[in-house]
Amino acid sequence: MNQTTFQKLKKFNIIMGGFHLVQGLLMILIAIFVIGEINPAFQIIVTQNFLDFDTVNQRLFLNSKELFELPFGVMVGVFLLLSALAHALISLPKKLNDQYNKDLQQGVNRFRWFEYALSSSVMIVLISTLFGIYDIASLTLIFIVNAAMNLFGLDMELLNANRKEGEKVKWGAFIWGSIAGIAPWIAIFFYMTGAGGDITPPWFVWAIIGTYFVAFNTFPVNMILQYKKIGKWKDYLYGERTYIVLSLVAKSILAWLVLFGAFQPS
Repeated sequence: MNQTTFQKLKKFNIIMGGFHLVQGLLMILIAIFVIGEINPAFQIIVTQNFLDFDTVNQRLFLNSKELFELPFGVMVGVFLLLSALAHALISLPKKLNDQYNKDLQQGVNRFRWFEYALSSSVMIVLISTLFGIYDIASLTLIFIVNAAMNLFGLDMELLNANRKEGEKVKWGAFIWGSIAGIAPWIAIFFYMTGAGGDITPPWFVWAIIGTYFVAFNTFPVNMILQYKKIGKWKDYLYGERTYIVLSLVAKSILAWLVLFGAFQPS
């Protein structure tokens, strides 16, 4: 890995970060000036469930209260801006760029996994609300479990950093991360099927599920190809560039689909 290669990667990160930045700002503008005009009824109120006491019947019952309105459209924009910020951090400050390059030589990109832990967790929470998960406790758990899934990815890289030729890959973190990644979708599945066959989700809901499913699988596939050293993935930097492209494509499609959800009837 020579300096020219790292310079090209730096320019690539700046360009891709620019795409995230422009889209993120555009989505925030749409959220502020367009969604409210076209669909003023759309709002997602985050609630808190708790046990209350019925003094008349002398029994406990489940009650809830409203906490705040989720700035849905703005958060979709934030999802992309977090990616733009990550690209800026690994490209512009020289100290962080040097650390990024040093880590890549060891087969590690800690910046990627911390950014994924934040951005993808924001997105899965937004998707969850489209399926009716409004409870703050459930949303908090979904956020943390999804973040943990991505941090298992970082753990996978750290465990296998500087692996010698022929040395076995330690797959434990990959397996546990995959299990953690399924958990939020189990919760979403319960909400999807709770109404039985009386309610059919609109097409864009299925599009969101399909897009996220494809994105969910392409990232671990890229990791597998890296550690199996298949074809061009023998070069860790090829896998790094693939992560960057997948991130832009998958996040852009998903973000626009989710933003479209704000135009649905409340």
